[in-house]
Amino acid sequence: MQYARAAVMVEQNRVETWEVPIFDPQPGGALVRVVLGGVCGSDVHIVSGEAGAMPFPIILGHEGVGRIEKLGEGVSTDYAGVPVKPGDLVYWAPIALCHRCHSCTVLDETPCDNSTFFEHAEKPNWGSYADFACLPNGMAFYRLPDHAQPEALAALGCALPTVLRGFDRCGPVGLGDTVVVQGAGPVGLAAVLVAAASGAKDIIAIDHSQTRLEVARSLGATETISLKDTSAEERQRIVNDRFGKRGASVVVEAAGALPAFPEGVDLTGNHGRYIVLGLWGAIGTQPISPRDLTIKNIHVSGATFAKPKHFHQAMHFAAQMQERYPLASLITQRFSIADANKALEQVKIGNLIKPVIDPTL
Repeated sequence: MQYARAAVMVEQNRVETWEVPIFDPQPGGALVRVVLGGVCGSDVHIVSGEAGAMPFPIILGHEGVGRIEKLGEGVSTDYAGVPVKPGDLVYWAPIALCHRCHSCTVLDETPCDNSTFFEHAEKPNWGSYADFACLPNGMAFYRLPDHAQPEALAALGCALPTVLRGFDRCGPVGLGDTVVVQGAGPVGLAAVLVAAASGAKDIIAIDHSQTRLEVARSLGATETISLKDTSAEERQRIVNDRFGKRGASVVVEAAGALPAFPEGVDLTGNHGRYIVLGLWGAIGTQPISPRDLTIKNIHVSGATFAKPKHFHQAMHFAAQMQERYPLASLITQRFSIADANKALEQVKIGNLIKPVIDPTL
């Protein structure tokens, strides 16, 4: 048995570097050498325990771009029917669907009723804070287009599929839409990018970091608001002044902070849509006025666990946008597997736009 490195969450707030077995892929699966493993805000919530109890020990990382090392029996194409071979770069959806449950076959929704989100660290594993990921049968993966930059795709990790999932559930941004994005981390930046590419008339990004707001402008935001320099009332006034009586037709919550929710309801204009994406790991409650939902006739929708098709769409969208927008430059620092704790700490304090785990370091 051969072994390789992985960043393993042993218990809450404890991540160690382990030597774990390298497994041959099962029939229908694939063994992938990780090229880049995205470090996500959700990983911070998982490690801290904010996202609930986890089945320790687990290999961290649900965002990955890798190179096929070995294909399992019966595998000659990716999950879109594109031929694959060892050496090809692929991007995978980190949930293995069973295709034999009510969610999969009746609702056509994710997550599936029988999904396994984590596996024991010493079993075949698809976590991307590692040298290798073993993708099981049923875990969709897609071959990158020849011209695609792995960094451009990894820069928005699971954020871009999440945003595409949100617009799929709540309706796409269209020409003439006025958009507010709460938070300019990877999810917020992905929302800005998609809204801009979709023809939104105006896009306002809100964040505490001036650096992130500058990046939001580079991806299509037409205006930015500093969270630390304004009150909620001032932000409401700025949005009203910019968008007029109708207000924001689309508001995207990508802040991951509970107070963003009631403010987002307030910012959503008459007949508008409020899409909640960032509050996956923030467990708790916030007061709102239910009457506002009625009198403004607004649609509030949450979205999580992107479908395989959203990962496929994200891959091609990033490849199309990589020259038009500075996507690859969003990766602001690379960390070794052994430095996973440092990467998580940087995400927690918001110092970096998008750090990644680079197993070559």
